[in-house]
Amino acid sequence: MEKTTLSGIERELVLQYLIDGNVPVTVTPVEENKSSNEDDIQPLTSVVFPVALKAEQVLVLKEGIILLKNPPKTVFDFAGRTVKVEFYFNRVGLYFVTQMKVVSSGPALVIPAVIMRIQDTEAKRAYAISAVLQYSFDGESKVSLDCFPANGFEIFSRPAWNTIKLENQAKAKEYLERFVLDARRTKKAGNGIQLIHICRYITEGREASFEAIQGRVKPLEILFLNHERIVLGFEKNEAFSLEAGVEYDVKMKFVLNSATSISRDISVLCSADYIYQDDEEMRFCVDCSYSKIQEEDRRFLYEKATKLLFM
Repeated sequence: MEKTTLSGIERELVLQYLIDGNVPVTVTPVEENKSSNEDDIQPLTSVVFPVALKAEQVLVLKEGIILLKNPPKTVFDFAGRTVKVEFYFNRVGLYFVTQMKVVSSGPALVIPAVIMRIQDTEAKRAYAISAVLQYSFDGESKVSLDCFPANGFEIFSRPAWNTIKLENQAKAKEYLERFVLDARRTKKAGNGIQLIHICRYITEGREASFEAIQGRVKPLEILFLNHERIVLGFEKNEAFSLEAGVEYDVKMKFVLNSATSISRDISVLCSADYIYQDDEEMRFCVDCSYSKIQEEDRRFLYEKATKLLFM
């Protein structure tokens, strides 16, 4: 098993790295048990969101004290609480647990003796459908991106407005009005029903996601699928980019019977008609229509989307 706690020398290197600056951190209130096991560090059960702090808001003194400069007001609500502080060091995800204090200059954190590595978490889920999106890079190498259904999305059901959380509906309505205008301009959105899932995806609250290794490509999320189009969601990542007006190969795999591993494969050529994004340019949705698909595959997807075929 990989060692999770940094050695003394490693801690000193990280401390100097923090002192040198240009290190954004994320602070989250947690419930701390006596064990140092990461599994015993849990977010508070009440609704509390992590706060991401930019590098210029973080000043680390040589004594190992972090001073927060002009932080959001929500940070002051963490005063006296145990918090988890996460950051990257040479692309390796690290964290420590400490107490938020407020001094004359503002919120402050003492870096403890123990700094931990963020561990990989394996999401073991069985998917009835998966896909792989492929495209050529620089005309030579081929990029493959895994695609899985987005958690909580009924990708074959007709999108309903009430699937969007009530607190997000006002912002989602703003996006929907904007996206409908774009769809009318491009005339490539079909009946536009997929826009509801798109607005839901980009307005859903999301925690700052720290991983064991920074910048790894996550699977794309399938938000909507029928016999005419597929919509994929993804978060900003410098490792790849998808563009409107480009065609992509998509290979879908449907598990028809999990007990016998019977499956059906479908290969389509998709045209990325439009890429929607949130105002912060952190979440994106690529809306693709099929430019090449076998008729029997189109019929299969139609029956899936209209609930005439059951797996």
